[in-house]
Amino acid sequence: MDSVLHLLGIARKAGRVEAGEEPVGAAARARQAKVILTAADGADNSLRRAAHFAESGKIPCLPTPYTKGELGGAVGRSACTMLALTDIGLAAAIAGKLAQANPEGCGPAAEELKLQAGKALQRQKEQRAHEKKLQRKAQKPWAPPPKETKPAPKAPKESKKFAPKGKLTIKKRLP
Repeated sequence: MDSVLHLLGIARKAGRVEAGEEPVGAAARARQAKVILTAADGADNSLRRAAHFAESGKIPCLPTPYTKGELGGAVGRSACTMLALTDIGLAAAIAGKLAQANPEGCGPAAEELKLQAGKALQRQKEQRAHEKKLQRKAQKPWAPPPKETKPAPKAPKESKKFAPKGKLTIKKRLP
């Protein structure tokens, strides 16, 4: 299996791919799509719509050397003319693989997506560091440490005296 189709399968399992005309259009309008991929044997009308979706969402539209059946098989459908990837890291990886095969058509878009993926990765690292800092509860150096409060002592419980019910017989030992 080709590495691009393998990455599309991973994106499908991760839920980061939109397949078909309506989901791709919705993702592009919502600016969730990062790149649109089109099949090589797609109809002219479908390819024009994919280009329009990419233009309206200000995202790249990359042609692939795969047929509708190959793209559809990678994402669990019988056929698919257009796909939208919503994860910037996967989009950059796929665009990089496509740029190796077609440097003129996909090269500039792959470079742009690679820069965006780097920025997104940096933001994720900063977010993780911030969350880690909050977990450690880092305090300001000029703030006094919190006062420890001792729990109030518990009152001793009154024990009930044993009182047998009924007749009591006491046996004495004989010396």
